[in-house]
Amino acid sequence: MMRRKLVVGNWKMHGSRAANATLLQGLLQSRPFGCDVAVCPPFPYLADVASTLAATDLRWGAQDCSVHTQGAYTGEVAPAMLAELGCRYVIVGHSERRTLHGESDQLVADKAKAALACGVTPIVCVGETRAQREAGQTEAVVKRQLSCAIHTLAHCASEMVVAYEPMWAIGTGLTASPEQAQAVHALLRQQLRAATPRADGMKILYGGSVKPDNAAALFAQADIDGSLVGGAALKAVDFVAICRAAG
Repeated sequence: MMRRKLVVGNWKMHGSRAANATLLQGLLQSRPFGCDVAVCPPFPYLADVASTLAATDLRWGAQDCSVHTQGAYTGEVAPAMLAELGCRYVIVGHSERRTLHGESDQLVADKAKAALACGVTPIVCVGETRAQREAGQTEAVVKRQLSCAIHTLAHCASEMVVAYEPMWAIGTGLTASPEQAQAVHALLRQQLRAATPRADGMKILYGGSVKPDNAAALFAQADIDGSLVGGAALKAVDFVAICRAAG
């Protein structure tokens, strides 16, 4: 099955109104792309990004959300708030959230469920640490992480996007080889097939030091349907090149 590629830029905690405007202008001037493209800025910039991209084919999303709908949760952002700002996507379970904030597989799955309930597509991140890979635990770790999301979303599991991001390749300059990445993507696809008849239509993204010079080789793999891009998403020329490779 030919799945249309999706490239998502995760800006992490970077940006300013001026820098964001310049970056978005660079993306807008480079259209059209032959793939779906989205950017996920920090929360304070979502309204600006939504306003800039509203009448275009570029989409936007958030980097996290709460499991709660509303209430006394200082600093949290509800999925309904993201939906009101037109967010198409929300990243949940990014390795930095799991590592720095101690997010469990179940919390990540609950965030995905809360997002879907508000019409926002969760990008559910899974991935192993370097120690886990060297100990031969990659398969067990990613299957455990994805299994929790599948069971929690139940009949809605096919509505999520999955992102495989080996923790050892994020912000390190190290990248899984296309063959290493494909092996894990194929494993995840197999797991999804056991859970939903719509698995072959689902997108599985690769994240982990994706750059213009390795994007095409990654996208050529059978089960890699795009990427979740970190550092390279902050430079229009690099992000555009990655989008072009996906098209």
